[in-house]
Amino acid sequence: MGSLLIAGTTSDAGKTTVVTGLCRWLARQGVRVAPYKAQNMSNNSMVCADGAEIGRAQWIQAVAAGAEPEAAMNPVLLKPGSDRRSHVVLMGEPWGELTARGFLTERAELAKAAFAAYDDLASRYDVVISEGAGSPTEINLRQSDYVNMGLAQHAQAPVVVVGDIDRGGVFASMFGTVALLDASDQALLSGFLVNKFRGDVSLLQPGIDMLASATGRPTYGVLPWLPELWLDSEDALDIPVRRTSSADVLTVAVVRFPRISNFTDLDALAVEPTNSVFFTTSPAEVRDADLVVLPGSRATVADLQWLREHRLADAVAARVAAGRPVLGICGGYQLLGGTISDPQGVEGGGEHTGLGLLPVATSFAAEKVLARPARTAYEIHHGVVTVVGEAADFPGGCRVGTTWGTIWHGLLDEDAARHAFLTEVGELTGKPAPDGTVSFAALREARLDRLADAIDAYADTSALMKLIEHGPSAQRFIPPGAPETV
Repeated sequence: MGSLLIAGTTSDAGKTTVVTGLCRWLARQGVRVAPYKAQNMSNNSMVCADGAEIGRAQWIQAVAAGAEPEAAMNPVLLKPGSDRRSHVVLMGEPWGELTARGFLTERAELAKAAFAAYDDLASRYDVVISEGAGSPTEINLRQSDYVNMGLAQHAQAPVVVVGDIDRGGVFASMFGTVALLDASDQALLSGFLVNKFRGDVSLLQPGIDMLASATGRPTYGVLPWLPELWLDSEDALDIPVRRTSSADVLTVAVVRFPRISNFTDLDALAVEPTNSVFFTTSPAEVRDADLVVLPGSRATVADLQWLREHRLADAVAARVAAGRPVLGICGGYQLLGGTISDPQGVEGGGEHTGLGLLPVATSFAAEKVLARPARTAYEIHHGVVTVVGEAADFPGGCRVGTTWGTIWHGLLDEDAARHAFLTEVGELTGKPAPDGTVSFAALREARLDRLADAIDAYADTSALMKLIEHGPSAQRFIPPGAPETV
């Protein structure tokens, strides 16, 4: 039937949200639709039913589409371990490590796999809605691009560019996105979507008309500002604060590691009206919160050192000594243990002393564990945790007193497990426990439906559907075009 690529003027312009909303809207029309992102850079990932690892955003987009999440929907996943090095997941499985410079030389192999995955999806679904990465006008990377215009050329897919008007400069960034592409790429760029608008649309209309006159391309809609409609986050660029000022709530401080990963574990805590959840690097806030969570980490050993350097390790230890609740998840669980051994050099090698707050030992294995041990729970880790002392059972881990640890991500997405855990924490802290009526899965579905409602109400869905079905039409060239390479 067709395809569409949603690009953005910048990162966090709203590409993920728009693709998610379009997937749900198309599914409502009876269209068999699949999401796709050739390359995602994120430490938030998910394990599919077959054990493949993909970006969390593509997983939730598949849920929105009513499709079974699979590796082909995110064939290349980069998981940053430092500012210059990333772990590469290729077609759902560990592939190796890449440096920033080495990535430029390895793109051909990754592009081949990404295009094959796209072609496979296109052969099995009516529509593939692709999500770009960053900006499509990264002129320094265009020659080896397979995520934005390189993908659009491969699929001959029309491109719609999303701009975040809340950042300012949306018209200039949209015009510049077109004007710095060469003629063949401009031919595929078919129009725009304005995102995160608040105010009177009639005041914006003259700018939309002038953009159309300057570029020859329409704006397919103005999507409203929906601050309360958060989705499973893709990366740590914009970790939300879901904090309330009421004193009669359970305050949950989540330590924001430099290499925090899979922090969507905390979404289920944040939906409970009896909780106030926030991310922090403050020892005082760690000390004073009712519950402290040590989340996942992409670089456990480095984040352990960071905890100590920033006096957060002492704050966590003081809490445990005082019998105040602490929960460690995956990397956070490993940090709570006595030892971390890295004989395979997964994180640089060596033996390291953990916080010593749970009787567990971690050994890093070369092979990554990818598993779905329970309905909502999943495992993504190199660190294998062994209980070496006396401790009580806890799903995916253990507990001693008021300190819990689990290797499972997604444990708290299960309503009964979350309710039981928070009820005990509430008894320990004197704060109210949830009443057990919140369904996290139902709330997620409601958010997806609201996104589709916004697409239906504020986007020109008829024009978008024609674009998907018939592809790009002839477009005017906007000078100067792509600069000559030196």
